[in-house]
Amino acid sequence: MEIAILLYDGITALDAIGPYEVFAATMKCNVKFVAKQKGFIKLDSKMGGLYADYSFSEVNSVDILVVPGCSPPNYKTPIHDEETLNWIRKIHETTKWTTSVCTGSLILSAAGLLNGVNATTHWSSFNQLCSLGAVPTDERVVRHDKMVTAAGVSSGIDMALQLVSWEFGDDLGKGVQLILEYDPQPPFDAGSTKKAPAPLVEQIGGLLQEFSKREPNL
Repeated sequence: MEIAILLYDGITALDAIGPYEVFAATMKCNVKFVAKQKGFIKLDSKMGGLYADYSFSEVNSVDILVVPGCSPPNYKTPIHDEETLNWIRKIHETTKWTTSVCTGSLILSAAGLLNGVNATTHWSSFNQLCSLGAVPTDERVVRHDKMVTAAGVSSGIDMALQLVSWEFGDDLGKGVQLILEYDPQPPFDAGSTKKAPAPLVEQIGGLLQEFSKREPNL
């Protein structure tokens, strides 16, 4: 199975690497990191980076497209880049699954692929998702036909495991989960707005909204 993971400057590493590790562990997938131009891609943290082995011109069709997200305000760059949006539209025409992680759904929306569609993103970006034409849905993984969107950062692992199950069966999905020893036992029960204390949600939400107003910091 051919899989393309889109890369762009300012990307959040786990949004891309989480699904990559799941697909790679199946030993049934050929995963390509694709960007406008080959080469080093800067992370939103500015600590290290990822490497795109393929350019847009070299990848014309895949079975699964994964569009990772980034921290605010870096999503402003890809959602206003017509070359990136046109490549996504072109690839989407023949994909079996077109997917996103975190604010990657804002990019899919900007490409016109989520108009009127139930989708999710990071909880702090629901307003932006709505403004781009999608219907924000407070679920960890949301499917609409061949569109599959995942919520914030770590949910990309859940989404990729679900795709493995749909494509290759539950047994392989469970096997990959075991290979990765993906058995989260976090020290805090604060991983969603439904569980975190309200003052903390307000504090973090305000901080992220302030970041989103800034110009991309790439």
